[in-house]
Amino acid sequence: MKLNYYAETDSLYIDLSERASIDSREVSEGVVLDYDATGKLVGIDIDNAKNKVDLGRLVLSKLPGKVENDAA
Repeated sequence: MKLNYYAETDSLYIDLSERASIDSREVSEGVVLDYDATGKLVGIDIDNAKNKVDLGRLVLSKLPGKVENDAA
């Protein structure tokens, strides 16, 4: 899973899987869910992110995998 914030558009994309998205559904204003060919959720796109989520804090709790930081 990857969280990507794009300051130039103030959008946050939560990439849940490396599978390709083939369908998208807007579930509320500026929040789009992306699905793969089998209907599984693969990503979440949040426009106007600063007004919808707290970008100043990220808490990871008891994740079973490796945590990486890409400060690019």
